Amino acid sequence: MNRATATQSLSVSFTVGLYGTAFGAASIAAGFSILQTCLLSLLTFSGASQFAVVGVMGAGGSAISGIATASLLGIRNGLYGLRMAPVLKVRGLKRVIAAQVTIDESTGVSIGQEDLGLDAMKHGFWLTGFGVYIFWNFFTLLGALGAQAMGNPSAWGLDAAVPAAFLGLVWPRLLGKFERVLAASAVVLAITLSPVISAGLPIIATALLAVAFGWKVRA
Repeated sequence: MNRATATQSLSVSFTVGLYGTAFGAASIAAGFSILQTCLLSLLTFSGASQFAVVGVMGAGGSAISGIATASLLGIRNGLYGLRMAPVLKVRGLKRVIAAQVTIDESTGVSIGQEDLGLDAMKHGFWLTGFGVYIFWNFFTLLGALGAQAMGNPSAWGLDAAVPAAFLGLVWPRLLGKFERVLAASAVVLAITLSPVISAGLPIIATALLAVAFGWKVRA
């Protein structure tokens, strides 16, 4: 196994895993129990989608709105699966496991090893996927336990963790004029719709706005 691949995988896994602390705290602040919080990380295992679920339901939205929003955000993982399928070439149970750990980081590290060959790509995928999974779930539990020990999470400002987390995810990607205009338009649309429609629906509306922007650019 290439040492550089292993080092990169571990670095990415630990750094991203630490972010699970924010999710654990945000979930408790949104009214979820420790068990529910941990199950979301164990079973869903898609950071942005998990934040969407607790954000929407914590704001009073329905479970359907939360699931719909999370599903829209999770579509990208299916696209990653299409990219990784010819690299991994897995079948049966191993295919199910691969699907669970097909995330931004495992895909990114794997593709980053392309110059080193197919084996390095596979190692990067599996090491990063399992690494993030282990650290993410461990730190989710720590974040949930810490938030619960504080008493009322909202009194500590932890209810702001969800929007802060999404801002942290989006901010590094606003590199060009198109991305900035789209982000600003989405903010205006969400703020405009929030007082008049149910929680969660403004986020879905901004996702549809993004699709409209994409079509316009391609046209």
